[in-house]
Amino acid sequence: MDGQQQRRALTAAESAVRALAAGDAARARVAAQKAASLDQLMVYAAFAGLVRRAAGEIEQLGAVAPETKVALRDSLGGGPLAAAVEELLG
Repeated sequence: MDGQQQRRALTAAESAVRALAAGDAARARVAAQKAASLDQLMVYAAFAGLVRRAAGEIEQLGAVAPETKVALRDSLGGGPLAAAVEELLG
């Protein structure tokens, strides 16, 4: 396993969360796809799909649905990124 690559996956996942918080659906999708493609531990497998769902909600509803926020947070299994989802998306 390449630790540097996994760190880049984490950074891309963080970018996806920040993009969702900013309402930038396109940027969120790109960042989530990058996280998934770099992820060697399959930590972000479900996360990328949930980001796509959240991005669609932003485009259709103007915000991420509460149940999608919970699913995003839960897909990360706790830790600092899950806390960032909670903080940035509420």
